[in-house]
Amino acid sequence: MKRIILLGPILFAVVLAALTLVKYEFLRGLGWHPINDPTFDWPSGLALGKYGWIMTATFIASGLLMTLFAARLFLDLEPARTSQIGCALLAFAGLALASLAFTTDPTIRTTPATWHGRLHDLSFVLLGLTLFPAMIVLGFAFRKSERWKPYALYTWLTLALAAPAFALKGAAFYVFLFAILAWNEVIALKLSK
Repeated sequence: MKRIILLGPILFAVVLAALTLVKYEFLRGLGWHPINDPTFDWPSGLALGKYGWIMTATFIASGLLMTLFAARLFLDLEPARTSQIGCALLAFAGLALASLAFTTDPTIRTTPATWHGRLHDLSFVLLGLTLFPAMIVLGFAFRKSERWKPYALYTWLTLALAAPAFALKGAAFYVFLFAILAWNEVIALKLSK
């Protein structure tokens, strides 16, 4: 299990990059632009159309891997309320990530929103409402452990960089995505030692 949790962020990043290249024209047809409007139906729009099942499977696999990551982290941290809450929030974030498998609705459409599109949007909101608080609380949990103490400041700095980038949208969304994926990989690497 130690090694498998390393795959989550890498899998997500590789699939995201590959599908974006393969489906570039499709995404442009949805209204997406890599610089001017990078969050317009991206990355969720990758689950639409040809090869969409790959993104759907990636949401599920990455979410389940994040949930395993949270469980493994819980076992490694000092038993405390902060580690319980932080890891529980991280596990819920993993479940929310997996729930992004409910196919999104394209932003530009002539039909009403679908039930699965609404569940997708709700899952995205839940991901933000659980991941950011998880990182805040995990920073405190890391401070209580000699093994993890250096990662407390790193966790909070990552959040300080990622949260505004998430809110700003636009090209800043790439900063958010990179910072969160890098944080997950760094913490998973520490767990695998």
